[in-house]
Amino acid sequence: MNSIVSSIQTKLPTVLSDETLSNTYLGNVVELAIVTGDHRKTMEGLVRLGIGPWAVYTFSPENVTDQTYQGEPAEFAIKVCFAKSGNMIWELMEPLWGPSIFKDFLDEFGEGLHHVAYDCEDRPWEERIAELERRGFKMVQSGKWNGKNAFAFFETTEATSTIFETYHFPDDWEYPEPDEWFPAPPPAGNQW
Repeated sequence: MNSIVSSIQTKLPTVLSDETLSNTYLGNVVELAIVTGDHRKTMEGLVRLGIGPWAVYTFSPENVTDQTYQGEPAEFAIKVCFAKSGNMIWELMEPLWGPSIFKDFLDEFGEGLHHVAYDCEDRPWEERIAELERRGFKMVQSGKWNGKNAFAFFETTEATSTIFETYHFPDDWEYPEPDEWFPAPPPAGNQW
């Protein structure tokens, strides 16, 4: 039995501090996301909890390039809603059409918490993808919003019970005007 424990321990990273392991890579949590079948109903519930206002967008091939699903090119559309909350963002995702991990989740599990996004300490995009894949996590969905905001989801469910995402906003990124604000837009000069 001790040889099994010893073998497992040699594979574990070294603890460097109360919040850092020798293989720490993900950086900061920047987003929590819920998959929903009705973004409006979910926004209404979260607004009752004091989360909002919500910027509502439609991601589709018209504004998201390089779309992939399970490693293959694919076209999909999703309703995506964002609300700031301190130093992170809440995100709602409602699949509209086409193949997506969000539709798969909704079909298999119903609505619920779907993924956590990390900033990977702002490392170069290609390095993030390579490192997560090197650690054994396959990219399962990706795209590039407005040709600039790259995002990628990794199949980490078996190892962690949820999906992990990373995304990159370039220095010159500006959020486009949303399709709508819910329950209303923030005051002028106080928007994204």
